[in-house]
Amino acid sequence: MPPTHRLGLLRDHDFRGLFISTSVSQVGHQITSLAIPLVAVLALAATEFEVGLLSAAAGAAFLLVGLPAGAWVDRMRRRNVLLVTDLARAAFLVTIPLAWWADVLTIWQLYVVALAVGVFTVFFDVAYQSYLPHLVGRTNLVEANSKLEAVRGVSHLGGPGLAGVLIQWFTAPVVLVADAVAMATSAAAVWRIRAREDRPQRKPESRLVAEIRDGLRFVLRNRLLRAIAMCTAAFNLTHSAYSAMSIVFLARELELSPGVIGLFMSAGGVGGIIGAAVAKRIAASVGQGPAIWMSVAFTTPFCLLLPMATSPWMLIPAGIASVVMTIGVMVYNITQVSFRQALTPDAMLGRMNATVRFLVWGTMPLGALAGGVLGGLVGARGTLWIVGVLSCLAFLPVALSPLRRMKHLPTEPLDEPGDVAKAEVPTA
Repeated sequence: MPPTHRLGLLRDHDFRGLFISTSVSQVGHQITSLAIPLVAVLALAATEFEVGLLSAAAGAAFLLVGLPAGAWVDRMRRRNVLLVTDLARAAFLVTIPLAWWADVLTIWQLYVVALAVGVFTVFFDVAYQSYLPHLVGRTNLVEANSKLEAVRGVSHLGGPGLAGVLIQWFTAPVVLVADAVAMATSAAAVWRIRAREDRPQRKPESRLVAEIRDGLRFVLRNRLLRAIAMCTAAFNLTHSAYSAMSIVFLARELELSPGVIGLFMSAGGVGGIIGAAVAKRIAASVGQGPAIWMSVAFTTPFCLLLPMATSPWMLIPAGIASVVMTIGVMVYNITQVSFRQALTPDAMLGRMNATVRFLVWGTMPLGALAGGVLGGLVGARGTLWIVGVLSCLAFLPVALSPLRRMKHLPTEPLDEPGDVAKAEVPTA
């Protein structure tokens, strides 16, 4: 266990490598999330439906490979998965500026790159969440996830603003070169991690379909994991539609420049930093179970302030609302992810993470596509109103589950997928 110090786990060489890798990768992801849609909107004059379809392509990977990714990751050394996926994402991203310089860039290439980057992101995310308990131990998971989620908050704060300014200076296609460099840098940080996992022992009779089924059974037969998956899936469904149309709303209806759009989207990063700092305290104050549902229920309604904006000045309260929402998302993520990792046996970590990602991120392309369809019918502002109201109901699955009253969540791995008795600890 790393020594006690104000830096905590950051004093540990191997966790520091993963921390640096995640930091750089998250900033790159923020650049991608803004740059690729703006390439479509500004360089290719894409319609609302095409922008929604582009967002759907980026998230479709979770539907296509979400479940088998977990079984594959459980068969491989997770450090190697991180290296390969970083380098692959860099290679695909750099094709966009090359095609743009050659004057052959099309919306179809953006679809392909978005889908490919999404596929490798699935493997990267499943691998790093499954690698984390090996690097830091289960007793340090809350601290480790808090630090990694703080990185996400900082990237949300600085990434979109940096991307917006760079896009305004150099155009969106060129900025994707910086994203490719970020992914390569992330791979270099992973390469420096010294800890090596033993090669997973695979039973001769094991079959991919059976392993996938085991992962599904582990998640769906546990009432707590099932409630968390339902809540997250509902939120991601509506928020994907919201995010897809918010860029169109800001760029076309409010006629903002890429720099201002990036600055507005950075506001949520402040909430991410705050949320990562207070998540542990909130869980200790109200209880881990209540923290999970309250963090969603009390902050999601603030999303309704954005479609109220009729001028750039009215984005100020919408930006503050984004900060509040992101605090809630961060508290929710840190609490429930740490709980899932602690509850799951080592041999099942990849499949559990992949199953949950499939269930909760698989709704994102559907939401983005629905946002594009709604945007074509009622406009970007109308879509933001509709999906904003629906997102306010996402907390219900966890609020109606035993999590509502559980002050302390279990910290020992379950022996069986349906071992709910060990998971449902009485309220303290």
